[in-house]
Amino acid sequence: MGLKGHSTNYIPPHRSDRVPRYRLTLEYDGRGFVGWQRQDNGLGVQQALEEAVRAFCGEVVTVHGAGRTDSGVHALAQVAHMDLAKEWATDTIRDALNAYLKETPVSILGAAVTSADFHARFSAVERSYRYRIVNRRAPLTMDAGLAWWVPARLDAVAMADAATVLVGTHDFTSFRASVCQAKSPAKTLDELTVQTAGNEIHVAARARSFLHHQVRNIVGSLAWVGDGKWTRGHLKDALAAKDRCAGGPTAPAAGLYLTGVRYGETTEI
Repeated sequence: MGLKGHSTNYIPPHRSDRVPRYRLTLEYDGRGFVGWQRQDNGLGVQQALEEAVRAFCGEVVTVHGAGRTDSGVHALAQVAHMDLAKEWATDTIRDALNAYLKETPVSILGAAVTSADFHARFSAVERSYRYRIVNRRAPLTMDAGLAWWVPARLDAVAMADAATVLVGTHDFTSFRASVCQAKSPAKTLDELTVQTAGNEIHVAARARSFLHHQVRNIVGSLAWVGDGKWTRGHLKDALAAKDRCAGGPTAPAAGLYLTGVRYGETTEI
C-alpha cells in the first residue's frame, strides 16, 4: 500500500494571522522519487515542491500532502497545502511552480485558496487508489514502471468475487506492513473492486485511510486467487488469521496510483 496510517484526531492550530493557505492538486510519476516525504536517501515529491516554491517566491515552506505515497507509487490527483506570506493569483502559483518543476515528473493541475483550518492530510474523509496489472505474455515497454506485469493468465472474475470478503470494517493485520505505524490495524474498506480493461486488470480501493502497504498486500493476495494458488476461502482465512505471514505477497509499487482525495464541504472554499 502506498499510503501510511492517518490520525483522524486533527485539531487545527490557532491562527491569529491572515497568512493565506493554498490547496494544490497535482499528479506525478513516482519513478525516481523516494516517495512523497522528504528523506535523506533521495528526492521526495515534497522536497521537489518545497524547492520549487522557494525558487518561485523565496519562501521556505512545508508542503503537506494528503497521502505519503511510497517510493515508486504514482498519483493522478494528490492534494497538498501550504501557507505563503504573500497573496498570489492561483493561476500564477500553478504556472510558476510548473515552470520550476519542469525537470521533474510532477505537474500542478490546479491551485486554490482554502480556509485556514484546511489540512490536506487530516481534513480528508476519503482516499481512492487504483492498481494496474497488465496481464499478457509480452513484457512491458511503454508501461514499464507504470504497471505490474503478470504474464500468467489471471482469473479476474475469481479475483472480483474474492475481493468482496475484504469490504467493510476489519482487522487488516494480515495485509499490513510490519513497519506500519498506525495505532490500530482496524480499517473500513468502503470499496474494493476488480475490473478488466483489455489486457489490464484494475483493482480499485476506497477508504477514509489505509495501513502501510495495505492496498499492495491486498492486490498481491488477489493475484494468488487469480492464478489459482488461493480461493476466496483462503483470502477469508488470511483475513481472520490477523497475521502478516498469513497474507499474500506485496505487489510492486509500480502499479499503484493515488487517484483522488475527498474532503467534507466545511473544509473547502
